[in-house]
Amino acid sequence: MESIRVGNLEIGGGRPCIIVPLTSPSLQGLEEEAAGLSSLPADMAEWRVDMFGAPGAVDEGAVREALAMLRRILSVPLLATFRTVDEGGRRPLGAEGYASLCNLLCESGLVDLLDVEAFFRSGKAKGIIARAHACGVPVVASNHDFHATPPKGEIVRRLLFMQEELGADMAKIAVMPQSPADVLTLLSATEEAFSRAERPVITMSMGPLGVISRVSGRFFGSAATFGAAKKASAPGQMDVAALHAVLRELEAASR
Repeated sequence: MESIRVGNLEIGGGRPCIIVPLTSPSLQGLEEEAAGLSSLPADMAEWRVDMFGAPGAVDEGAVREALAMLRRILSVPLLATFRTVDEGGRRPLGAEGYASLCNLLCESGLVDLLDVEAFFRSGKAKGIIARAHACGVPVVASNHDFHATPPKGEIVRRLLFMQEELGADMAKIAVMPQSPADVLTLLSATEEAFSRAERPVITMSMGPLGVISRVSGRFFGSAATFGAAKKASAPGQMDVAALHAVLRELEAASR
């Protein structure tokens, strides 16, 4: 498997990198979150654009202003994500609006990585990814199931589809376990996808049952994990300082 370099960060080269979500709805709050990252063990910031701004239509001017601020303050790479309502996001956005916003983010020259929902209902993911690449922006294709854990073969199929058919630079899937067996399914699928994929995969089992999946990437092949600073962006995210401590101890013990 080839690792991916984003800025000075190598993803897929060993220890899972830690991504911290920025979730504030206000520009001031977002600036405070970004500034606070300098004192946290974060390898990358994820800006949840769907959580930013007042309810209703996306204010593209405000998005540009926030991007400029984030680029000025952050010392780590920036992953830009608009999570749609279909996959657990905070605000609705139609197919054309989603594609337009992704283009805006990439064309700004201010993001290091873009999240694109692989199975967005419009079927536009492949085109959005191609346009991101034309702007020189690598892509994490993603898929989220907040209700269940698909069978192992289906998880592997989705992850490989994101890379082989959509052309994504990384493939991410997050699923909800209903039992410990579901967590084992996710981990087994991760190991198989890791062995077959050409580029990094990111996986997680959500909620309290799935916490073990957020620290086990080194052993099963997930290249990144998400840790919360002030506010978690998905069920089961650990505090970033605690997450870093656990990863550090696991790395030391596995040498």
